[in-house]
Amino acid sequence: MREIPLTVPGEPPLAGTLTLPDSPGPVPAVLLAPGSGPLDRDSDHRRARFGVTRDLAHALAAAGLASLRYDKRGVGGTPGDWRRAGFSDAADDLVRARDALAARPEVDGDRVVLAGHSEGALLAATAAARGVPCAGVVLLAGSATPGAELLLWQARRIGPTLPAPVRGLLRLLRVDLERKVAANHERIRATTTDVARIGGVRLNARWHREFLAHDPRADLARITVPVLAVTGGKDLQVPADDLDTIAATVRGPVEVLRVDDLTHTLRRQPGPASMRAYRAELRRPVDPAVLAAVVAWCRRVAVGPRVS
Repeated sequence: MREIPLTVPGEPPLAGTLTLPDSPGPVPAVLLAPGSGPLDRDSDHRRARFGVTRDLAHALAAAGLASLRYDKRGVGGTPGDWRRAGFSDAADDLVRARDALAARPEVDGDRVVLAGHSEGALLAATAAARGVPCAGVVLLAGSATPGAELLLWQARRIGPTLPAPVRGLLRLLRVDLERKVAANHERIRATTTDVARIGGVRLNARWHREFLAHDPRADLARITVPVLAVTGGKDLQVPADDLDTIAATVRGPVEVLRVDDLTHTLRRQPGPASMRAYRAELRRPVDPAVLAAVVAWCRRVAVGPRVS
């Protein structure tokens, strides 16, 4: 395996890493998009090292596939302010990164797969729906629920998993978590700036406005290339039942994989689903079975007929 620094041209330039297998090229490749928030090319946050795109890149290289992963705006080596970037900006960045990957001499530009985790899955679907050339799309913990509905679903699922003292305080203060989230959505929709202060916190307001209005089903319905969708049964941020919607909506061939004990971090979690276990989970790499399934699927679709 070799790793080479790569800068995606455009505004802003995106700092990334091209990972190449130890085999002669040009080889098929996978573009790897991280989740939401200020994540770097490895899917790491300064407070949580998810490592999803890093682990995928290394697994792909071991199987003879190249990959590109990149720092989001305002993170790592990419300039800018992540709070000022909208969902549409992130989608444009993914397309630029795909073009840069496909143009590399070590890569077979006709055999590029788009893969993303969480928000990255939504971005990959958006790019494919635009008709961006790709051999297939991998949706890891990708939602098929409209943004506003998804955030309310998250509030319903996450609330009962909060520590008992926090739940007791919310009851004492008569705070309805779902209603509070819905009220914040209205405040965000009323903003007009890229960044706004909601409840004393500076938010990426434009991203939230665009995400609240985003319906992934519209993009899924325009995808004609093969799709692999993987979601965990213990995911508190994306409904595992969305796999059924993805399978019913995508026009191309679809494979779905529901892993019962898997969380949003793509690690296994024993016991009841809880975000409090994330810290312990993140000490382990991404689930090997998930990595193996993604790599095997990418190899199958990337060695098929060339993309026109």
